[in-house]
Amino acid sequence: MSYQERRSLVHLFGSIVVTSLYGVYMSGRYPDVDPYTAEMFHFWGTFFLLLIPVSIVAKIIINIIFSIINTIITQHEEPLMMDERDKLIELKALRNSLYLFGIGVIVAMGSLVWEMSPSVMFLLLFMAGFIADLVGDLSQFYFYRRGY
Repeated sequence: MSYQERRSLVHLFGSIVVTSLYGVYMSGRYPDVDPYTAEMFHFWGTFFLLLIPVSIVAKIIINIIFSIINTIITQHEEPLMMDERDKLIELKALRNSLYLFGIGVIVAMGSLVWEMSPSVMFLLLFMAGFIADLVGDLSQFYFYRRGY
């Protein structure tokens, strides 16, 4: 398995673990109030604003740990340069991820049209981002495995 394939799998499992732990932590703070109150919107605003730095810091830490462990086990350092194939694979994975996220945003906005509560919309946005991240990592793994 190549370095890029291992990196994609580590990012995939790291995203699952970080998002799951964050979701469990924040679900304990979910307010038991009317879905249209200011407190509910405050919760969702806090949820997303904290999710961004938490996931960035966690991914940086996971990437550093992966690089250290990979170097120790394989006795090879990570490649410092990306060739055209690596860039093409990254762009195709990003394309797949953004398409899925765009569809998720449309579905989330549609939930408001179908007169669902704003919490459903925010939950759909969260799930769209999470699934789009997973699809991006899986796409990268698939394209590297395929040799494209």
